[in-house]
Amino acid sequence: MRRLRVVALLFGALLLLHRAPLRAQQAPAPAPPQPPQATKPQQPPTFIKKVELVDIVFSVFNRRQKFITDLQKENFSVFEDNQSQEIRFFSRETDLPLRVGMLLDTSNSIRDRLKFEQEAAIDFLYNVLRRHKDLAFLMTFDSEPSVIQDYTEDLGTLRDVILRQRAGGGTALYDAIYLASQQLSNPPGPSGDNPQVRRVLVVISDGDDNQSSHSRGEAIEMAQRAGVVLYAISTSTQWVTANEERDAAKQTSRKYHKEPGDKVLEQITEETGGRAFFPYRVDDLAQSFLDIGDELRSQYSLAYVPSNKKADGRFRKIRIEVDRKGLQVRARRGYYAPRASADATRPSTGPAAKHPGD
Repeated sequence: MRRLRVVALLFGALLLLHRAPLRAQQAPAPAPPQPPQATKPQQPPTFIKKVELVDIVFSVFNRRQKFITDLQKENFSVFEDNQSQEIRFFSRETDLPLRVGMLLDTSNSIRDRLKFEQEAAIDFLYNVLRRHKDLAFLMTFDSEPSVIQDYTEDLGTLRDVILRQRAGGGTALYDAIYLASQQLSNPPGPSGDNPQVRRVLVVISDGDDNQSSHSRGEAIEMAQRAGVVLYAISTSTQWVTANEERDAAKQTSRKYHKEPGDKVLEQITEETGGRAFFPYRVDDLAQSFLDIGDELRSQYSLAYVPSNKKADGRFRKIRIEVDRKGLQVRARRGYYAPRASADATRPSTGPAAKHPGD
């Protein structure tokens, strides 16, 4: 019996020795000590300050009305309410995308000139709009304005829509400028890093208004707030063909006097940095459109941060001077400062966008 007990003890000891390595394999190995993590230095807080820039697109020309396009930043000085401002950005903006509003008077007073208007407007768009870069919309106005073609780069669509228009009704010119400026205040932007565009409104009208609910001052203010440069082509003169002009030359030569509506067109365009044209012959009408296209390709742009920081919503006058004798600058007369509360319209100082280097 004692011998059996000894055998049993030896067998149990052997069994324990056999299982010991298995337990050692099954036991998880202790995790190696982790090196202490380096403490990241705290980043200082980032403060973002909104800077209001006043953007001005302008043209420079000599006494012969030839555009001067070789000037540099150092040639210009800019003043706001007669206070000198530092020019932060400057460039020759001949390549910025265009957003063009074509405003066509279709009231009864231009019925006999509508065909010439249509053909000249089509020629202008074909000569000015660049494919995959520029956009235009078409608005007509008689007793009330109406957008008949939204922004598009399709020249064929614009042509077809222009040719379908018919004349009739009163003239709501100021309402049309007001609505078209709103349309241009937030246009489709280009892709890429620079969202800047030039906003241009081309008006073909005799300048008379007998239907608008907005005043002339309200129309000008909306154009200025939207950063729109307005060009106008007067239809107040009865256009003649070359043959008609030769016949008329046998009689007393005609002297052209500006009508009250022409003076309205002059005021509106000068306040926004554009200009008005007063064609007499049919050929002059086409040349007026070509002149607008030439000017759009010959402009400069500058921007400054106004020294007057008051958000009072008041109008501030702008003056640009050039240091060469005999040159003139055509630019908008001023802008409306932002208000303390958010305005319903686009900021009057222009888009705070990226600018090309000096």
